[in-house]
Amino acid sequence: MSILVLTAHGSADPRSAATTHAVADTIRRIRPGIDVRPAFCEQNSPSLTDVLRTAGDGAVVTPLLLADAYHARQDIPAMIAESGVAARQADVLGEDDQLVAVLRRRIAEAGVSRLDGVGVMVTAVGSSRAEANSRTETVAEQLVAHTRWTAATAFAAGPHPNLAEIADRLRARGATRLVIAPWFLAHGRITDRVAAFAAARGIPMASPLGPHRLVADTVLDRFDAVCSTRAAA
Repeated sequence: MSILVLTAHGSADPRSAATTHAVADTIRRIRPGIDVRPAFCEQNSPSLTDVLRTAGDGAVVTPLLLADAYHARQDIPAMIAESGVAARQADVLGEDDQLVAVLRRRIAEAGVSRLDGVGVMVTAVGSSRAEANSRTETVAEQLVAHTRWTAATAFAAGPHPNLAEIADRLRARGATRLVIAPWFLAHGRITDRVAAFAAARGIPMASPLGPHRLVADTVLDRFDAVCSTRAAA
């Protein structure tokens, strides 16, 4: 049986780990022939290193991460090396169309129609890698297709522009109504700070992507890409 090691960053907030386990459960329902094992880089257990040592050679480490940043490029490869296991690493989820579709749905659940002329503040965690931030900013461009929305990306941590700057920018473009759309997989301390900003300014905020079926499908796409490459070799 193929082993998919679903690897999340880890957080002191239990909602983050709960989302990881919920995504793992969804994958098991979709693809019962895969052995799905959640793992974490830090703060939660089991650690990726420990999971790999029990999984053995051939496991596919599939990051439950949106951005191709430090955790995907440094932490996960280092932990794979530390485990001593011959595992392969899949790509991050990235700015996948399926995930953008989930974000649109979350915005709709917050009471915003595609026909509403609103300014959407796509809010993400920033990276020290400019390339990762540039890729994240493409989510706003994809999001507004076939809508009357205007959108821009705010970084809740790290680089500018921050939330206040993006709110001002969207209002300058003519938006009289705003909504915050978190480009996050789960609630946590950062989204709580974003929610506090939203509440203080009377801006509605959508939910994170969460353990939606399309999130699980995107994970499986990354896993399948590695397995297909291995089969072709």
